[in-house]
Amino acid sequence: MNNALKYALIFLIAICLLALFITVVIPGSENSSDRIGSDVPSVSYDKTPVQFADINGVSLGYREFGSGEPLLMIEGFGATMDGWNETFIGILASKFHVYTYDHRGIGYSSNNNASPSIAQYANDAATLISALGYDSMHVYGASMGSSTSQQLVIDHPERVRKLILDSNTYTVLIPETKVLHEIIETVANNSSEPLGLRNEAKANLEWNGSFDGLSGINKDVMLVVGTEDILTPDILSLQIAGQINGSWLVRFKGLPHTGYHKEPVLYGQNALNFLEINESPA
Repeated sequence: MNNALKYALIFLIAICLLALFITVVIPGSENSSDRIGSDVPSVSYDKTPVQFADINGVSLGYREFGSGEPLLMIEGFGATMDGWNETFIGILASKFHVYTYDHRGIGYSSNNNASPSIAQYANDAATLISALGYDSMHVYGASMGSSTSQQLVIDHPERVRKLILDSNTYTVLIPETKVLHEIIETVANNSSEPLGLRNEAKANLEWNGSFDGLSGINKDVMLVVGTEDILTPDILSLQIAGQINGSWLVRFKGLPHTGYHKEPVLYGQNALNFLEINESPA
């Protein structure tokens, strides 16, 4: 084999590998708050009314912000819709119609006797999209919200436009998520914890995971993770990205789990860049 042909083959292999996923490492900042000026939009939860949608035998509380294409925010384990950083939501709402909501049994949302499962939370999200008058939405899922979003796009792909997965794992039943698993298991076994929270814990522990379904995802997907995430280490996002053809992977150097709390501007602008781009990475 001559050198020209050899180098051409090497180049072709590199391009094929790159097409599987694109990785970007973005440095965090120790002075995020210094960069949040009056020109950065924010929202007020106190001034935004809670609305309700009756779906799947429960009433889900939600809020909406901004205008434009719809973006559904799926929150993580034990968190409510007021747990999102207001600056982060404000940045997203500057270009999109953002919906936040509480999972069944959490915050403003009611519960019923249905057995808790990640598939049920994903079905709730799919039904909520329809109840709000849309065929589909962009989706941003963080932590358990990422797990729910993965299940959503696998079970109800027609409901999802672009997808952002933040602080990710495809199951909590692996060595890499030992710290997270211990936290969730403690909650699940503590009868003094609220029922809705224990249900979320049980749903995570009983979830078979998404790994086998990831390769079938045919959407524009971006994964984001902090390199100092000890709950869902960044190696897991790398593994997930490797399974989703054409996905993006953005690693925020030095940031922890759900780093939008610490760096809302970086996370918000990164999300807008991905949602507004008209081309897939491959």
